[in-house]
Amino acid sequence: MPAIVSSVSKGSIAEELEISEGDILLSIDGYMLQDMIDYRFMTKSELLTVEIQKKNGEIEEIEIEKDYDEDLGIVFESAVFDKIKPCLNNCIFCFVAQQPKGLRKTLYIKDDDYRLSYLQGTYITTTNLTDADKERISKMHLGPFYISVHTTNPELRVKMLRNPNAAKIMENLKWFQSNEIPFHTQIVLCPGYNDGEELERTLSDLETLGDSLLSVAIVPVGVTQFRDNILKTVDSEIAKSTIEIASKFPKVCCSDEFFLLAGKDIPNSDYYGNFSQLDDGVGSLRLLMDDFDKLKLPKKLSKKISITFACSVAAESAFRYISSKLNNIINLQTFVKPVKSTYWGANITVAGLITSGDLINSIKDINSDYIVVPSIMLKPYSDLFLDGVSLSEVIKETKKNIFVVNDNYSINEVVNLINKCV
Repeated sequence: MPAIVSSVSKGSIAEELEISEGDILLSIDGYMLQDMIDYRFMTKSELLTVEIQKKNGEIEEIEIEKDYDEDLGIVFESAVFDKIKPCLNNCIFCFVAQQPKGLRKTLYIKDDDYRLSYLQGTYITTTNLTDADKERISKMHLGPFYISVHTTNPELRVKMLRNPNAAKIMENLKWFQSNEIPFHTQIVLCPGYNDGEELERTLSDLETLGDSLLSVAIVPVGVTQFRDNILKTVDSEIAKSTIEIASKFPKVCCSDEFFLLAGKDIPNSDYYGNFSQLDDGVGSLRLLMDDFDKLKLPKKLSKKISITFACSVAAESAFRYISSKLNNIINLQTFVKPVKSTYWGANITVAGLITSGDLINSIKDINSDYIVVPSIMLKPYSDLFLDGVSLSEVIKETKKNIFVVNDNYSINEVVNLINKCV
């Protein structure tokens, strides 16, 4: 995967130099780049020479004079330019392994690359972390990282990840600690494996890592109907006991799903600290409701409009709250339609895994002026759903006015839409 340009920022140095989509950055000052880490490091200069291969195959060498911290304005297709470090585990709970054929190719990629963890916040297990990797991390003082721990019991971790290198988790975490490299951690809770006493042991071990440990997120295992081996899912009792165990440790937060499964209210914002694990569904519903409460709403619209929120099952309670508040606006009617997953199975309740088919079945009989869906249902920077169907095809089939909002439901965008009708 070479450093292929996907776009350039308007008004940037790259635009001025006529660097364009499809061009390839070959080197900076004669150095071939491995990834965006190298790119960021090498462009911290007032004078540099870049070598660009144009789409027609011609190679240009360009000298650039700029401010030290000024970015070139290049957006690349990938954050790594050599090869993604693959996952060498065979985890009992691996989501990639329980997907059917025919989805987007990117969904079958199993990466375990520390560079993507640093650059994009993806989780690594550290089972393929080499001495050379550690040397580079230490030398460049990279961080923070996101690390999938699951358990600190060496034998149990080997059993769950099905990789003998998995036993070294505390050894690797202590290496990060000794090199003052901070990290966030994740535990995928699998009932009968790493819950209960094993969870308490893991959290106690993690607590010994001091300030290097930034946070711990506990998420329930996701089990689809395509899984061959049976894994127990988190039920109400396990959810309650997990919340109770987690409450003993100040840096630990359970994902929103645990509170929904336990029949408990979503905690207030103090519970989530700086909301550092939103991508794991830790605090996303609280943040959604809090952000909504800060917005200034109109009292009346000049014409009657109706809006339906096509949300995930997991987010239904938050949208019921928001809908009840919006319905106080004269001439506005809002509804909530949770999209159930017949494709993956009832245990999968998040918006990012909703397929076009399930969305179509949920909204085809709705008669609202607008159907609001989150951009997380679509592939980043495209209009494709998981099953490869485009948003325009869904609109054509349903004949609905679908309004896509960013940031996994930006209520501010919805309010802007409403304000147009004031």
